[in-house]
Amino acid sequence: MLSRVAKNIYWMARYIERAEDTARLINVNTHLLLDSPRSTSFGWDSLIVIMGNTELFYANYNDANERNVTKFLIGDEKNFSSILSSLAAARENMRTTRDVIPTEAWEHLNDLYLQVKNKVSSGITKRNRYDILKTVISGSQQFVGITAGSSSRDATYNLMRMGRFLERADMTSRILDVRSANLLINHDNISNLAPFAHIQWMSVLKSLTAYQSYRQHVRLRGVKGEDVLRYLLQDNQFPRAVTYCLSLVQQCLDSLPKNDMPLRSLARLERQVKEADVHELVNAGLHKFIDELQVGLALVNDHINTTYFSIDSAPAMKTVQSQTQKQVQNTV
Repeated sequence: MLSRVAKNIYWMARYIERAEDTARLINVNTHLLLDSPRSTSFGWDSLIVIMGNTELFYANYNDANERNVTKFLIGDEKNFSSILSSLAAARENMRTTRDVIPTEAWEHLNDLYLQVKNKVSSGITKRNRYDILKTVISGSQQFVGITAGSSSRDATYNLMRMGRFLERADMTSRILDVRSANLLINHDNISNLAPFAHIQWMSVLKSLTAYQSYRQHVRLRGVKGEDVLRYLLQDNQFPRAVTYCLSLVQQCLDSLPKNDMPLRSLARLERQVKEADVHELVNAGLHKFIDELQVGLALVNDHINTTYFSIDSAPAMKTVQSQTQKQVQNTV
């Protein structure tokens, strides 16, 4: 397998996951604002912060209102992290790797991109926004199902999973950082919390499709900040918890050759998350911890890039190709 092909597969998966997570975030924010008092100080600008696009947004828009933010995050082609841009990038990456990806997966992704593009072209209004977001979420989930049901468990499949779960860990950390910023103040005295804090913590969970699973596993009355953080950072069974995502990335790396450098950086990051004292994070250190986590995720990504996608990575990818050919021969 060429390093260029491996890179395209990895980033295709990251872009599809990014599109889905962004759609979920917009959807949940809409319902959160409907459920919260009008006097609440947060709004749509928090989504720009979560996506890390504040500078780009204000270079093109004057006000972070609902219309501007949703347009920027859903269909603005100047924003390379928008849903439409992410799907376009995923489609282009997959177009150049069609010989190693199931045909059904390519057809589905191509159709999903065209559906979203047509709906965005007709205008992003409150009325059709939900339909666009639903299309993205269900389409992304179907893509994962198609690849899971029709792909050999070879290097291609593991590169896709590695990209998906590293992107998912990144998004979970961003949501926790921004969403919990105003919820950890005066947490020791529940009466000092805003009356809608319970709703906001629910929105943190729902942003990650974690609310139902959280209630089933934590089994405590109410939704408490410390429990939410512990669940979304350290649970090893929920598929959007950081610990679970990192463990899946490790599994993928274990199946690839020349994995020493990315595995070492990943192991350090896993220890950092598993050994974190959530009570202390709630008290004062969450933002710093998330910053360090983001740096660690970037380092893992850099080491994956250096090992498998750079010019010097050709020997590693040649080994991958050799292993894949042997698997096919053994199957035959």
